[in-house]
Amino acid sequence: MDLVKAFGIKKGMRVLEIGCGQGDTTLAIADAVGENGEVVAIDIASPEYGAPLTLGQATERIKKSILGDRVNFHFETDLNKFESAEPFDMAVLSHCSWYFKHPDELLSYFKKLRTMVNQLCFAEWDLDFTSIKQRAHFCAVSILALYSNYVNNDGNIQNLFYKTHIQQLLEEAGFKIAKASIVDATYLQDGQWEKSYANSIRTNFVNVPPMIQTLFNSYYELMNASNGEEYSLNSYILVAK
Repeated sequence: MDLVKAFGIKKGMRVLEIGCGQGDTTLAIADAVGENGEVVAIDIASPEYGAPLTLGQATERIKKSILGDRVNFHFETDLNKFESAEPFDMAVLSHCSWYFKHPDELLSYFKKLRTMVNQLCFAEWDLDFTSIKQRAHFCAVSILALYSNYVNNDGNIQNLFYKTHIQQLLEEAGFKIAKASIVDATYLQDGQWEKSYANSIRTNFVNVPPMIQTLFNSYYELMNASNGEEYSLNSYILVAK
C-alpha cells in the first residue's frame, strides 16, 4: 500500500500491472483505483508456478474477494505479445525486474510500454543498503544472481539491476524520470526468505571455478555472520513519464 501511494494511483484509473505474481501488489492497486477503476495484471509464469500458494490458487482467492471484479489476470502472457483495445492510465512493475534473464528483455518491455502508457511506475529492492542489518539480504540476492549465471533455474532472481541501470533503460526507451523515492521495507520477511534459500543451495556451487567459489564463500560468510536482528532491503520507487 505504501508503494501504491508513492506511485500516485488514483480512483478511476485503468492500470496495467506487469509481473503480478500472486497478486499482493495487485490487491493494493485494485483498492486504490476504486469501484470504477480496473487492473489488468499479467505475468509470464504459469498458474501452477509459486509457493506456498501457486499463482492460480492465490489469484482465485482474489477473484472471489470484494476487489475481485476490478482485476483481470492474464498468465503465461508476454507483454511484447499483449494487446489491449482500451488505453491505460499507468503501468506498474513492482519487484519483478530481477526475474528478467537479460537487460535487453527488460528494455523491450519498457519500449513496448512507452507506446501504451503515459506513466510508468517502477519499484524494486534497493541494493544501496544503509544499515548493517540489511547486509544479509544484500548478500543473499547477490548469491542468487550469481547462482542463476551458473545454474539454469526458474527462481525469482535472475539478474540484479541497480537503480541507475533501471533509469538508463527507462531513458533509452523514451521515458523521463519524474520522481524517485525510497519506501521503508525493512520490516518485511523477504530478506529472511532469500537468505534461507541461498543457504539451501550452497552445495550446488562445488563445481564452479575456484576463484568464483572463493567469491561465493565470502558472500556466504558475510550473509551468515550476524547473530542479531536482520532487516530486509528498502524499496526504491521510480515514476517515469
